[in-house]
Amino acid sequence: PAAARPAAGATSEAGRDTAVAVHVIRTATLDVEVASVPKAVAAARATAEGAGGLVSEETTERLDGTHETSHLVLRVPQERYEGVLDELAGSGNLLTRTSAAKDVTGQVVDVESRIATQRASVARVRELMDKAGRLSDVVALEGELSSRQADLESLLAQQASLKDRTSLATITLELSEPYADGADPGDEDTGFLDALGGGWDAFVTTLRWITVAVGATAPFLAAVAVLLVLGRLLRRRLPRRRTPDRPSAPGAQAPPAP
Repeated sequence: PAAARPAAGATSEAGRDTAVAVHVIRTATLDVEVASVPKAVAAARATAEGAGGLVSEETTERLDGTHETSHLVLRVPQERYEGVLDELAGSGNLLTRTSAAKDVTGQVVDVESRIATQRASVARVRELMDKAGRLSDVVALEGELSSRQADLESLLAQQASLKDRTSLATITLELSEPYADGADPGDEDTGFLDALGGGWDAFVTTLRWITVAVGATAPFLAAVAVLLVLGRLLRRRLPRRRTPDRPSAPGAQAPPAP
């Protein structure tokens, strides 16, 4: 009985080892306001590389000659994902933070199964080619082999993509500097001249739409006018019906002659 306990424990460990591994795609987006974008970019790069990851994309631009922003896409190992995310979020004033996790375990298992089946199918076609004696059979089998190899390569590409996305998490980092006066110029009052310019633009746009409407209806208005003119001309040319003389009243006599 004493020897049976380790056996039970060993069975439990073996069951855990044979369990299907969970495959998850993790993504996150951070929007952080920092004092210096160049320094924050360098720090983010060092954080990603220190965790065994990399910066896969970087775009930095300067707005209004003073305001600088940067867009970074970081790829970090799944096991370091949470730590890197917290460190990046604490690098400045965090404006927004979103994250998502998608379980693709079923998809990974399905692709692996289809790859095994497709490899066996390719092997069978190769065996048939080795046994084929006629040229026509060889040509037909070569076409079938090419088709099955293409399907296998497509499955292998899917497997590689899944492996990349499940082994490395993706973090999109947006960095921006605060404006010198603490206010976004886009939020400022437009002023009288800007308001006047906006009103003039609206007036011109209205006139433009009226012109388009008149231009669109002009052919129909012209046709209606022509029909009206023709109708009047025809009415003038048609002979008028004479009104018959009214009969005199019964018993009426002509007045006596003087």
